[in-house]
Amino acid sequence: MMKHDNPRRERGIEIANKNQFRRIDEHTYKVKSQSSDKEYSVISSESGWNCSCPDHTFRKVCCKHIHAVEFSLQLRKQVESVVINQIDTNRCKFCNSKDIIKKGLRKNKTYNLQVYKCQICNKRFSINLGFERMKASPQVITSAMQLYFTGESLRNVQKFLELQGVKITHKTVWNWIRKYVNLMEKYLEQITPKVGEKWRADELYLKIKGNRKYLYALMDDDTRYWIAKQVSDNKVVDDISQMLADGKEITGKKPSVFITDGANNFVNAWRSEYRQKNSFDKKTEHIRHIHFKEDNNNNKMERLNGEIRDREKVMRSLKRVDSPILSGMQIHHNFIRSHMALDGKTPSDMAGIKIEGDNKWITLIQNASKS
Repeated sequence: MMKHDNPRRERGIEIANKNQFRRIDEHTYKVKSQSSDKEYSVISSESGWNCSCPDHTFRKVCCKHIHAVEFSLQLRKQVESVVINQIDTNRCKFCNSKDIIKKGLRKNKTYNLQVYKCQICNKRFSINLGFERMKASPQVITSAMQLYFTGESLRNVQKFLELQGVKITHKTVWNWIRKYVNLMEKYLEQITPKVGEKWRADELYLKIKGNRKYLYALMDDDTRYWIAKQVSDNKVVDDISQMLADGKEITGKKPSVFITDGANNFVNAWRSEYRQKNSFDKKTEHIRHIHFKEDNNNNKMERLNGEIRDREKVMRSLKRVDSPILSGMQIHHNFIRSHMALDGKTPSDMAGIKIEGDNKWITLIQNASKS
């Protein structure tokens, strides 16, 4: 068995991964002992971090509790600095040189693509990352997706593109949506959003193949980031603990406060996934009753439900439970659509994930293709 070079650091990482600490303020943290119910104070000073545990007090070493705080702050800094940049089209795709020149256009039936020549490796190339072998341009494809997820039907999107001189079928629009939503979803699930400590959950009914189903959604209160979702057959009795487990996996933590309407399946899911199981586990308070005149009203969830309902009315009915439409709605809500309540920012902006570029669809698709 391999021996660790720094056992204290390894144990500190273990404490941080299990969330066995809490933040008091910017300079003070409380970290739980691994051998008792005690909490040790880790405090920042001009000389560095100090801990009230015996290991640091008497041996003057960097203890596991300090390592836990340092590791969690390092992870938090990484999350805060997530920036999804536009792909640089001013470099050679073969040797990465910036010494390139334009060398004509590559034409097809619907659009022209710039061709470049590298002065270093002497190769010619065009850059169309994520949209290779597509008959329509990236601008046309992403415009179709934007129109669809803001409320237009597939046939209305088709008619709009025909006015722009692009002749396609509504089935082609659907194929674009299915392809690129699946691509972006796999890429975005690798990025951890920085969400707050208060989460909300609610459900709304929708039709799938004409049958009544229920869409459950889990949302962060501070950023309005739509964290996870689940489709179920029944409103009160179906197990929705998987959605709460997904929320922990996606964010890397569980909330301090969980607000629902108090339905039995919310209570059971909270007991299964979020209730404090031992003294080292983080405590999550479940607020089961919504008071509309107080801070615990569910207006934010109702706004999300209305957003989904507006999209679902145009479709009349989904065709499959695992339809990419639901994931597309989630991507549009989190990363594309600006919210007035967030001062024109997106939930991903508020959650520490910034997407560069005027066309965020293209930025996401290109980065997903590159990864």
